[in-house]
Amino acid sequence: MTSKALLSSTYFGPVQWYQKLYRYDCTWVERYDNFMKQTYRNRCLIATTNGVQALTVPVERSTTENGKCIMKDLRISDHGNWRHIHWNALLSAYNESPFFEYYADDIRPFFERKWTFLYDFNTEICAKMCELLDIEPVIKPTDSYIPADDSRLNCVADLRDAIRPKHPLPDDTFTPQRYYQVYEQRWGFLPNLSVLDLLFNMGNESVLYL
Repeated sequence: MTSKALLSSTYFGPVQWYQKLYRYDCTWVERYDNFMKQTYRNRCLIATTNGVQALTVPVERSTTENGKCIMKDLRISDHGNWRHIHWNALLSAYNESPFFEYYADDIRPFFERKWTFLYDFNTEICAKMCELLDIEPVIKPTDSYIPADDSRLNCVADLRDAIRPKHPLPDDTFTPQRYYQVYEQRWGFLPNLSVLDLLFNMGNESVLYL
């Protein structure tokens, strides 16, 4: 029987999110959910010399007639020179990591080119991350919003609320595995950070931790 999961879109999502892509036969990524602040839809978490830092993509909160802001229609804002700030944060945090230099040319274009819509931006990031992780998941965007009680979710793992930085729901299928981190001696192992943390520290062995 084919295993399926339903996920929210993410910006350089956490290790847990990419584990689902790797372990499920097919994953659906929700395009029609209502955008929520302080989620992985537009933020990622990295390890720095000062501890965990959140990098957040600013968005333009346009709404539909019913007052909702649908993910697929959400536009990225140019406010605050965020691309420059995010890239410099990654450079500062991971320049001394074993594989940053190896992957830098693959990651830098996401902070040089401008995308209009957050969902499209996240989708291209996901494609590049899967390439670098050397995984080939089957990913399908949803055609409409899928409520939690929808019959389409029969035999589908709905993980949209299980993978979030604040107040996540339990996920019995995910136990963070320790891997080398640049700042572990200072902060201890920091679990479930952005997949970038895994790639920059573990390189082509990253897939072994999914």
